[in-house]
Amino acid sequence: MSFERFENGRKAALVLADGTVFEGKAFGAEGSVIGEIVFTTAMTGYQETLTDPSYCGQIVTQTFPLIGNYGVNKIDPESNGSAVSGYIVRECCDAPSNFRCEGDLDGYLKGLNIVGICDIDTRRLTRIIRESGVMNGAIVSGKFDKDKLLGDIRAYKVGEVVSKVSVKEKEYYPAENGKYNVVLMDYGYKFNIRRELVKRGCNVTVMPYNATADEIKALNPDGIMLSNGPGDPADNIASINTLKKLIPAKIPTFGICLGHQLLALANGAKTEKLKYGHRGGNQPVKDLALDKTFITSQNHGYAVIGDSVPESAGKVSHINGNDGTCEGVRYTNAPAFTVQFHPEACGGPHDTSYLFDEFIKLMGKLEVTSNAVKK
Repeated sequence: MSFERFENGRKAALVLADGTVFEGKAFGAEGSVIGEIVFTTAMTGYQETLTDPSYCGQIVTQTFPLIGNYGVNKIDPESNGSAVSGYIVRECCDAPSNFRCEGDLDGYLKGLNIVGICDIDTRRLTRIIRESGVMNGAIVSGKFDKDKLLGDIRAYKVGEVVSKVSVKEKEYYPAENGKYNVVLMDYGYKFNIRRELVKRGCNVTVMPYNATADEIKALNPDGIMLSNGPGDPADNIASINTLKKLIPAKIPTFGICLGHQLLALANGAKTEKLKYGHRGGNQPVKDLALDKTFITSQNHGYAVIGDSVPESAGKVSHINGNDGTCEGVRYTNAPAFTVQFHPEACGGPHDTSYLFDEFIKLMGKLEVTSNAVKK
């Protein structure tokens, strides 16, 4: 059947795979889009959310009711563009106020070619996703045939998306008085990972997701950073095989989000898709070694199955305070540790930034040991 109620103005609809329809107003770029609908509970950092490559192929829902109130600027983006498929908010602020403001959210979405919808009940939408699990959906404007659209929605798959968000060739970022050389494997990295390394004295070489083990070792790095990224970790077979080849090299390694999952898979562990994932800036995580809980920023739909980590490889180091899922692994077969959350979070929380300092200490410890052997 044909819906014609959205002919005039900037009206739009959100259609879910289960047939639910939300009527609202269009904002941002014009057009229609299909994607996997997810929600984030973050109260701030919407510009960082929109430019986080880990959202590739997804339509992002903000649960906080007012978005755009402090505007946008040229400093906060976490990538050079946006990979999100669409954007959903309850109320879009059209009169932002902040000393850093350089534009409004509607204009920002237009510039990034992101289709958005507002004036819908995001609380109801979030409850549907929490109860039924993550599902596909579409933001549409104008006429649409619901039956045909539902067929397209249900057939949609995020697919292998790391190649879409990774750099195509290596990039180099020197630090002032740089002491360590770090390879940052780009599976869809956020700029603040690079910033956190550079400000700690690391010269950073960003490498494409498909860089080989030989290419990485040829750079003679003091450490390897495995970045965040989008999609199902198990899809990245070549990257997993590369990490398998790097494990025997005993290079200090720190993994975040997708990087955490890929190193676990390379060590023989398994991953699973969560019902609706962890996305937002208020996820409690317990560091088992410190016996302390931190508030973290997260954005992931998959998790490492803690019980599947081989005892010969390592052990779970962090767990989620809400559902007990694995949030980190410390390895014993290599100088490596990984976490599921984002210690580099911009704009926060910054509770777990100490992990970058641990990475620096790990590289320094091996440097001292290496020098002692040479003597």
